[in-house]
Amino acid sequence: QVQLVESGGGLVQPGGSLRLSCAASGSGFSNYAMGWYRQAPGKQRDMVAVVTSGGNSNYADSVKGRFTISRDNAKNAVYLQMNSLKPEDTAVYYCNARIRMGVNEYLYWGQGTQVTVSS
Repeated sequence: QVQLVESGGGLVQPGGSLRLSCAASGSGFSNYAMGWYRQAPGKQRDMVAVVTSGGNSNYADSVKGRFTISRDNAKNAVYLQMNSLKPEDTAVYYCNARIRMGVNEYLYWGQGTQVTVSS
């Protein structure tokens, strides 16, 4: 079982920055693919950024050049640095862990953290 706890959300003005953190419990973190997803009211949950166990990252087109995902395996943590925030970035942000064990894949989610971009 993996527990994920997000932090760092809040209210920020357009053009501002926030850094989200996700702390993971359990062993084997370095083998997990980690990601950030977001869900705005009335919309589906979408991928924002993911980073593989090998450190390769991928981003949604809407955040490329503004957001950066990183991981610290020594701290069992993944981060999302968000710059040049826009009102359309307003959503609940969720941390995700994707664990493959043989032919099986397991997904874990945090409880989410609210990000509101507004003047």
